[in-house]
Amino acid sequence: MSSEFNLIERFFTKPTPQAVLGVGDDAALLAASPDMELAVSTDMLVSGTHFFPDADPRKLGWKTLAVNVSDMAAMGARPRWATLAIALPHADEPWLSAFASGFFACAREFGVDLVGGDTTRGPLNLSVTIFGEIPRGQALRRNGAQPDDDIWVSGTLGGAALALAALQGNTALDEDDLASCRRLLDTPQPRVELGMALRGIANSALDISDGLIGDLGHILERSNVGAELCFDALPAHTVLESHLADEWAQRCLLSGGDDYELCFTAPRARHDDIKALEDRLGLKLSRIGKITADSGLQMLDAAGQTMPKPESGYDHFA
Repeated sequence: MSSEFNLIERFFTKPTPQAVLGVGDDAALLAASPDMELAVSTDMLVSGTHFFPDADPRKLGWKTLAVNVSDMAAMGARPRWATLAIALPHADEPWLSAFASGFFACAREFGVDLVGGDTTRGPLNLSVTIFGEIPRGQALRRNGAQPDDDIWVSGTLGGAALALAALQGNTALDEDDLASCRRLLDTPQPRVELGMALRGIANSALDISDGLIGDLGHILERSNVGAELCFDALPAHTVLESHLADEWAQRCLLSGGDDYELCFTAPRARHDDIKALEDRLGLKLSRIGKITADSGLQMLDAAGQTMPKPESGYDHFA
């Protein structure tokens, strides 16, 4: 039978060139770069809540780290180190091998060292704490939005939520459309380069994990401002585009979650700088509205008329 320490040694002990001391002691030793602040975030993924119990373990390994890397992107930080705590029903070595393969593929892609963690027996539960670095005073925060800021979003929205709806039997997609959407759900792509490029440009930012409406609401609340969103300007995933008159499609677009794109606000005078980033990064950046001095959020149609406010994003305890 494999012991806890044997599993850690076999599947999760890798070289850690960015750490003073990595896996194998009572604690890791990390040395922050000069004139840098540390950004720290923790996310937990629970079987049956955040992923299907039969999820592909390699893709799950990627996503487990990627959703944390996305938090670093939202702060404008470069991800550097992570710890991983896993509760497992039993020591399934083929599953662990595939999971570790996906986790470390994401770690290599974004330059993250795994420097510690824990394993225990229990219902399948995956928890990562990630550490990143950002130049002192340059972090992108939620409380900096200003009236008349433009509101921007990267990539497209709604594809991951559409995949989830199809997998749950709430809508039907053909094989190609499901595969296109499911890539977004299973293997999200954190926008680290965009986040770092927005230092000194964006006034506020966050990543969209629980749906655009709910997550943008966090910026509005923390900044004590309101917003007007232009529905026709929202960058819907291509599979959703022909269904946007339907309420279910609007829910996917506005409050479905799992997009892991960045939503940010910036002064109107930075419009050309942001469009230049779009070209440099090869990433679609869409202006979707503006920040207002009045509180609350309004959704406007193409004629500028107010639309019914959609439901907010996902809440674990709602």
